[in-house]
Amino acid sequence: MEHAQRRVGWNRESFEEAVRQAEKSIGEGGVPIGSALDLGGTLVASGHNLRVQEGDPTAHGEISCLRNAGRQRSYRDAVLYTTLAPCAMCTGAILLFGIPLVVAGEDRTFPGETDLLRERGVEVVVLDDPRCVDLMERFQREHPAVWAEDIGKV
Repeated sequence: MEHAQRRVGWNRESFEEAVRQAEKSIGEGGVPIGSALDLGGTLVASGHNLRVQEGDPTAHGEISCLRNAGRQRSYRDAVLYTTLAPCAMCTGAILLFGIPLVVAGEDRTFPGETDLLRERGVEVVVLDDPRCVDLMERFQREHPAVWAEDIGKV
């Protein structure tokens, strides 16, 4: 976490917003992944996985957050907070927009594409936050088919 703080201004409240978004999603019957976007140290948007709620296969937490942020000239000073390590699709968006730092709540329940992000020059900080682990473990246990669909393992 300290490394993230030095790089572009770690914002604990933005991570907490991502956690609130994940809790909101599971409360709606969706996949509990939340995300928040900081630009220059200011929270500009948040979102959560809406695949179940909207029937949209691309509505992952990070993608929903980026959609809510709208068009941005630059992501040079951006930090994307997410409760779970980003999947291949969300990693593609992070790379496309040149987001330099991703802070993930956990990567135990799903390793995501953190190695690819790092290989491509993105700084990745994994917090191993127990709340994020608990949300995903519960969801994966209670809704294994939905989880498999979410990560393309059907």
